[in-house]
Amino acid sequence: MIFYIMGGAAVLFVIIIFAYFIISKKMQKSEYKRIQQLQRGTKEHKFSAEVLLQKLYLTYIKIPFIKRYALKIRRRLEIINIEDEYNTRKGTAKILTRALIFLLPLIVITIVLTSSNYLLMFILLIFEVFMIDTLIDGSVDKIDNKILKEQIDFFSEIRHAYHEFNMVEEAIYQVSQDDELEISRQGEKIYEILISDDPETELEKYYDIAPNSFLKEFAGISYLTKEFGDRKVDGASLYLKNVNNITQEMQLEILKRDKLNYVFQSLSIISIAPILLLEPLKNWAISNFSFVASWYEGKPGMIVQILILILTFASYILVRKLKDNGSTGINTKNTENPWQAKLYKKKLIKKFVDLFIPKQGTKEYRKVQQYLKDSASHLKMEWLYINRIMMAIVTFFASIIIFSQMHVVAINYIYTEPTTDYDLIRTD
Repeated sequence: MIFYIMGGAAVLFVIIIFAYFIISKKMQKSEYKRIQQLQRGTKEHKFSAEVLLQKLYLTYIKIPFIKRYALKIRRRLEIINIEDEYNTRKGTAKILTRALIFLLPLIVITIVLTSSNYLLMFILLIFEVFMIDTLIDGSVDKIDNKILKEQIDFFSEIRHAYHEFNMVEEAIYQVSQDDELEISRQGEKIYEILISDDPETELEKYYDIAPNSFLKEFAGISYLTKEFGDRKVDGASLYLKNVNNITQEMQLEILKRDKLNYVFQSLSIISIAPILLLEPLKNWAISNFSFVASWYEGKPGMIVQILILILTFASYILVRKLKDNGSTGINTKNTENPWQAKLYKKKLIKKFVDLFIPKQGTKEYRKVQQYLKDSASHLKMEWLYINRIMMAIVTFFASIIIFSQMHVVAINYIYTEPTTDYDLIRTD
């Protein structure tokens, strides 16, 4: 039996070698060899950070919780990196990787150190989730501020190039040749708009994706100058005067953003600090004033702690809104097919939501519609009422859970209320 097995193995080995030589000869004659030759000069033979970031991006968009942040960063970077998928993915992965490198060890340490105190663990984890939002927004704002500062030099070079060529499109093309600058992509896009067959339509499209209002103004005056020509006002070019005015506005905007960054520096993190002091303050008070334990373990203590959490969260949101400099973060949500639209397509939910929506033509309908227009909201009437209904449902169940927990706390406190006397101030 052993001899048969050994013989069969030897025959199989010979067949494999024979098949290998036949296949290798065919591959040498086929298209495969040519593909290998083409790939030989393009493959990376050492570690490449560029390739790693592209692979990390593909990994991030597969992880549920991280995917939300990856898409949020991507939507903001898409505005800056016009039609540049490679740089958009690279920038997204770089920002998210930096945030995770800082945050993941912090989360692990928090869980290990607070494993015996779930309330403190919950508070610290909420604080760290807020921190990742702050880090991500700060990283993207830096890129947006960098572009705004580059625009100063870009417009200055445009003026010199316009004096040389006396043609708007040629001046923009000449200045946009520096690939190292982020603003060069915007210049190339504006140049493509000016030389396109239908520049007016392309300009309207660019208005929707421009990183800031100054580039919109510049694209608009460049189109008008190319179409209708430049004219002299007080012996100076009207086009160059408009470019100078935009430059002055940008300088004021840069000063405003620098001042905002200085005033609100670390204020987002400071606004969340009260929730970090809840548990340490409670432990200190109980250890020094024994009677405080009865207050913390009863309903009043629980209500005050919940109110502090709500107020801290509201303060954080308000600080973030005040710090917003009106950059690319204005509209980063999916406005074409959000979760409200998907939910409204279901027949039962649609019938239920329609019961609350005021009928078209009524005073209430026009009033709500006007409010949406005045606030420049992307929400439709149906989406607004879905949000209201969902908020009511969440508030209802949250209230039931909170009141039930408060009732349990009150009952537990009655059963365990200490009956012994204690000193007002504990002395050891």
